[in-house]
Amino acid sequence: MSRISVVFRLLCFVLVVWGVVACNEDTIEPTGNGSVRGVVIDAETNSPLQAVSITTNPPTSAVITNEEGVFMINNMSRGDYTITAQKLGYKNRTVSVAVRNGEQRDVTLVLEETDAAVSGPGLAGSPSPGENAADQPIDLTLRWQAPEAGESDSLTYDVYLYESGNTQGRKVAEAISDTSVVVRNLMYNTTYFWRVAVQDNNGRITNGDIWSFTTLSLPEARYLFARPAGEGDYNVYSSDGTTANTFRLTSGLSREWWPRLSPLRNAIAYSSNAGEEPQIFIMNRDGSGKRQLTTVPVAGYHNQGIGFVWSPDGSSLLYPNYDKLYRIARDGSGLTQVATAPANRNFRMADWTDRGDKIVVQTIGSDINDSEIYIMNADGSGRELLVEDLPGRVESPSFSIDGNNVLYTRDVSGFENLEGRQLNAHIFRVRTDGTGVVDLSRNKPEGTNDLYPRYSPDGAKIIFVNAPNDGVGPADVYMMNASDGSERVRLFQNATMPDWQ
Repeated sequence: MSRISVVFRLLCFVLVVWGVVACNEDTIEPTGNGSVRGVVIDAETNSPLQAVSITTNPPTSAVITNEEGVFMINNMSRGDYTITAQKLGYKNRTVSVAVRNGEQRDVTLVLEETDAAVSGPGLAGSPSPGENAADQPIDLTLRWQAPEAGESDSLTYDVYLYESGNTQGRKVAEAISDTSVVVRNLMYNTTYFWRVAVQDNNGRITNGDIWSFTTLSLPEARYLFARPAGEGDYNVYSSDGTTANTFRLTSGLSREWWPRLSPLRNAIAYSSNAGEEPQIFIMNRDGSGKRQLTTVPVAGYHNQGIGFVWSPDGSSLLYPNYDKLYRIARDGSGLTQVATAPANRNFRMADWTDRGDKIVVQTIGSDINDSEIYIMNADGSGRELLVEDLPGRVESPSFSIDGNNVLYTRDVSGFENLEGRQLNAHIFRVRTDGTGVVDLSRNKPEGTNDLYPRYSPDGAKIIFVNAPNDGVGPADVYMMNASDGSERVRLFQNATMPDWQ
């Protein structure tokens, strides 16, 4: 071999090594947790297997496969895992997978049939509620019959519960010796699946059949409100005015609030910041059928997803987005700009009456205390000032049933700071021509604020929020007489943003 050839090969080798080192030094590990997507199939038929139990080591989530044999495990920390598939009548199958940040790993598990009798203890049986039982309460006891066992056997049970449409369930009991477990706070009008895993004292496990039941339909309820769920999160509730018939309609780990019942009384609009920005969602009155309506968010100066309203005929919604006021059909189509706010201002809160087809709307500057209220036609024309920028915050405009009056709130102390704290907010009524202002909060307790007023369906009452002015204590929902603000009665504790249809 010539000297030139040797030098050339040596140079190539050095370049390759340098390239490998450089690549290693420049590699950036993706951020965010990883995930595993898998499919489980029958070894003989190659058909997908439904309701296969999937477990991991280290432990993550309780998962079962769907009708296509598919499962998904999200938010897995970086590391090495073993994935185990278990189904009665099949041999357990385990695979190893390395999960990396920001990446999805795909796995396939092929299960072979086996004799269930030799694979572990017997099956739990005789479920209660019975298979496909309907109209079950949202708090109930799951019961089953223990399988036959030898004198030396000691059986324990793990119980898993899955909500319809979600293959990721929760373990509601672990290593219990009793043959029953209580589950609470289920969703109304929802199908649930559950199974019992039996373990003997040799550590052998038999995963039982999947049973199902459906909870009862949501009772009629005319009130809506939001309630804190901790760490800035909120959920939407409905109620008939009693504690016994107060129902949670949302359960997301996000801020879900500002519920508004359609004038047709067949849907609830609310906002959620489950994504990056608050959007309007719609659901059925029982909390089912949730879907996102908007893609342009409900946002603006000091607006975290509030201030939207249904059209009087229930066909669309009106909502603020910075200096734009939009109208959107209830199916998410036909996004149309209705109005533009005055210069250097944003829209924030609105209401809409069919009496003359008018809109009342709050506009706000970058300072939360810089607020005005206008009346305009439903097409955005004819804007007229109703309530000027007064000392203290002015907000929450809402029409009376006959469209002749508007409710709003104002901090009569005149206190203003950058955080927008209010010391003494009162509810006022004013005619739509700007005359006849009446203070309805003369009986309000000292050190509190009256907020978010709305008329009752018959116009005789006003529903509103009373909250301590320190911003620490819980807010409560009240009602009072619409004529003079008398007979204040508390309806719901620890609640805000009410609606009454």
